[in-house]
Amino acid sequence: MALKTKIVLSASRRTDIPAFYLTWFMNSLDRGFFDVANPFNQRVAQVPAGPDTVHTIVFWSKDFGRFLAEEIGEELRKRGYGLFFNFTVNSRSPLLEPRVPPLENRLGQLEALSRRFGPQSINWRFDPLCFYRKTGGSVENNLADFSVIARSAHRAGVKRCITSFMDHYPKIQRRLGTVPEFSFIDPSPVEKAAILLKLETRLRPLQIDLTTCCEKDILHRLSAETKIRSSACISNTLLAKLYGGRISLKRDTGQRRGQGCGCQVSVDIGSYRDQPCSHGCLFCYANPRGGAILSTPGNLEPCVILPSQNDTAERVI
Repeated sequence: MALKTKIVLSASRRTDIPAFYLTWFMNSLDRGFFDVANPFNQRVAQVPAGPDTVHTIVFWSKDFGRFLAEEIGEELRKRGYGLFFNFTVNSRSPLLEPRVPPLENRLGQLEALSRRFGPQSINWRFDPLCFYRKTGGSVENNLADFSVIARSAHRAGVKRCITSFMDHYPKIQRRLGTVPEFSFIDPSPVEKAAILLKLETRLRPLQIDLTTCCEKDILHRLSAETKIRSSACISNTLLAKLYGGRISLKRDTGQRRGQGCGCQVSVDIGSYRDQPCSHGCLFCYANPRGGAILSTPGNLEPCVILPSQNDTAERVI
C-alpha cells in the first residue's frame, strides 16, 4: 500500500509558540485541528493536526524553557510526530531583545534539546545580524557572544548555523520612536560579505556550517572557496531522512525564493495578530503592536537616519 503524503507544520514563523502559546497548541492538537487566519485577508481555515496527517512539527523559538520543563516533545513523539527545532540564540542584549531568557539559560536549553531529540534535529539560528549606533558613539553590533554560543552549539553536536542581516522595514523605523538616541545601520554589501566570511572562519574549526537566510545578493559577492550557502530553515528533504515517510519536496512558493529562501512546503499555524510575540525585540518585523521596549534610557527623540559606515566589518567581533 502506498504511503500517504503528509504535511509539515511550521510552529511558527509568525510568533513564538513554544514560549507563549503552548496551551493553545496542545489544545488544538487534542481537538484535531488548528484554526489559522490568513495574515492578508484574515479568513480562517482549519489545518488538520493529527499524526495521520502531520509528518513533522517544526518549532521556531527563542525560549524552549516550558517546552522542556513540561516534556512536550516527549509527549509529541509518543503521539507519532517528527520534531524539528529552529532555535534562535543571539548574543545577550537587553536593548535589542529585552525579554528573552539569560543567555546561559538558552544555552542550557540548546544542550537539552540536543540530548533529548538529537543534534541533527536542530538548526541554530543567529538571526538577525544587527548593527546600530547610539548618538555620539561608535558602531555596535550583537555579535559579542557569537563565539561563546558557537562553542556551546559545537559541544551539543549542532552542525548548522543560519544567519541573515536585519531587514530595515518601515515598521521597525517607527518603533525606534521608543528608543532615544539610537539608529540601526545597514552595512554595505561589501561589508556584509566580509562579515559572513569572518563568521565562517569562527565556525570552521567547530565543524559548524554557516548558511544564510534570504541573502542571495550577498552570496554572489563571496569567493568561490567559501562554503557558505543559502539555507532551508525547513528542509523536507532532511525531515524525510530523519523520520522516513512521505512528504512533499516542492519549494515553498510562499517564502522569499527570489532572495534565496530554500525552504520546502509547510503550513504555518501561527498568527501575527492573534498571537503577538512578547519578546519585544527591537528589530522584529512580525509584531503588529510594535512591542514596547522596556530598557531604554533617556527621553530624547531618536535618530532614524541610516548613515553609511566604512568600519562595520572591522568591528564585527
